[in-house]
Amino acid sequence: MINKAYLTSGRTAEADDVYTPFYAVEPLLKYIPKDKIIWCPCDGVHSAYVKLFTENGYKVIRSSIQEGQDFLLYEPDIHYDIIITNPPFSKKDKMLKRLDDLKKPFAVLLPMNSLQGQKRFEVFKKGIQILAFDKRVDYHTNNNFKTYTKGNHFASAYFCRNVLSKDLIIEELKKYDRPIL
Repeated sequence: MINKAYLTSGRTAEADDVYTPFYAVEPLLKYIPKDKIIWCPCDGVHSAYVKLFTENGYKVIRSSIQEGQDFLLYEPDIHYDIIITNPPFSKKDKMLKRLDDLKKPFAVLLPMNSLQGQKRFEVFKKGIQILAFDKRVDYHTNNNFKTYTKGNHFASAYFCRNVLSKDLIIEELKKYDRPIL
């Protein structure tokens, strides 16, 4: 039997409607200096990125396509230092191209199968860092903001540029429930 979910992860509009749990944001905290201004371009007010970084003393700017701020076309008119988000998986090629064009450090959570791809290769050959985990990230899905959906079928990692101390880091994920609303 072919695992169609694995083969198509990150390519459909349905894959875009997932939200990162707090426990998957926490590993980034130690790699981002507190004096950096973070732009979360795919994040509404409920975003674990926005909440966790703000709670930990970072200055965060957020925007979202639901508010008419499409990352592919929009850039805030105030200074920011780094881009951090969980982008729509179905638009990962366009998102990575835009990140490359902006020439800012970034950390974006994507399926591990994003490593391969001719369009992504053009971005990755300029330098990419990976923050991977010992287990799969379980996302908030189906508008369930109270707990994440257990049993994800694909591995995820942060694809970064100019963020990590080395090109490959593997962290232990310590899962816990915390509602994002």
